[in-house]
Amino acid sequence: MYDLRAAVKHILIIEDDPDIVELLRYNLERESYRVTSAVTGGEGLDELQGERPDLVILDLMLPEISGFEVCRRLRNDPETGNLPVIMLTARSEETDVIAGIELGADDYITKPFSPRELVARVGAVLRRAGHLETPAPSREDGTLEFGDLTIDPASHQVQRAGEDLPVTHLEFKLLHYLASHPRRVFSREDLLDRVWGREKYITLRSVDVYVRRLRQKVDVPGNPSLLKTVRGAGYRFEPPP
Repeated sequence: MYDLRAAVKHILIIEDDPDIVELLRYNLERESYRVTSAVTGGEGLDELQGERPDLVILDLMLPEISGFEVCRRLRNDPETGNLPVIMLTARSEETDVIAGIELGADDYITKPFSPRELVARVGAVLRRAGHLETPAPSREDGTLEFGDLTIDPASHQVQRAGEDLPVTHLEFKLLHYLASHPRRVFSREDLLDRVWGREKYITLRSVDVYVRRLRQKVDVPGNPSLLKTVRGAGYRFEPPP
């Protein structure tokens, strides 16, 4: 039987301000999302042990456990490593934004915010998550396998010749996206949209920096690079022989 409840996207809000929770709930439910909420970081983590949401809206300044720590735990758990997270906070300092993005937040919205913009951001993050969940030919568990290179989206692990490679969350997302579309060329603008979502503190130059870091970690000295630069066009993933 078709499960309508499963077809509706589920949003978990972890926020201790009841007025903001109700504002978010009202606007998200108008767009046919299903909404649940938690008022502390600990309660939010408990909620995640039950039914898994499709996206988390996470306040930064929470009782008991901060939003930063909640996000860190989500990213370190293979079961929630790919769960989309939008950070929502009154703190707008650039260092906080960068820290949130580096921890693995998919987007970052500061208070006060436009409910209309937030709903649009939710839709954009969910669409990007859908792109990342569509792999190239792979094992049954979704692990991408190219010669001696494996990319496991469940655990966020990358291995080459059986050795774990120490990639960050954003490096993993970039590698996984490129490897999910082998030999296809993506411009820097495409990668910003699909991997970072046009976060205002990320520039075209940042894409070059992340590609360079990935090459240092995944390429084997003396062998062709897996991440090819296509002059005037962007980057593509070239599977190893």
